[in-house]
Amino acid sequence: MRQLDALNADPVLGSQAVAAFLSPEVTDSKISRLRRMSTDRNAKIRESAALHKHTPTECFEKLAVDRVESVRVCVARNEATPCDVLRTLARDKSATVRSWVAVNYFVPQDVMEMLSQDADKDVRALVEWKSALAAEPTEQHVTV
Repeated sequence: MRQLDALNADPVLGSQAVAAFLSPEVTDSKISRLRRMSTDRNAKIRESAALHKHTPTECFEKLAVDRVESVRVCVARNEATPCDVLRTLARDKSATVRSWVAVNYFVPQDVMEMLSQDADKDVRALVEWKSALAAEPTEQHVTV
């Protein structure tokens, strides 16, 4: 609320669209809340923690071995998931989880190489697709 009030009081920012809103700062209480969420009985709450960019590493590690596949999928999707946790998820029993690891932008190259040999054809296809995207030449913009 303080940040919103400060934005509103600022003559420049106060007149701009909602896009000017800055995310609230990450506090100890927020991190504590994410820790509690990561151990909640409700899988949807754990999914929410698994998707958050400020979830602590030790929570990602526990969520990566959650008994509920959708929670592990959320960890695999999160670009803030540590590389070692993605390595763990690349060996997950679920091809869906491994597929999300394959398309995570921050997955390490050694994991991509491992997934390129995956038993599941869809996982291998996603690795190929992502590799093809990376190999495409970037557009050059020339100003005359």
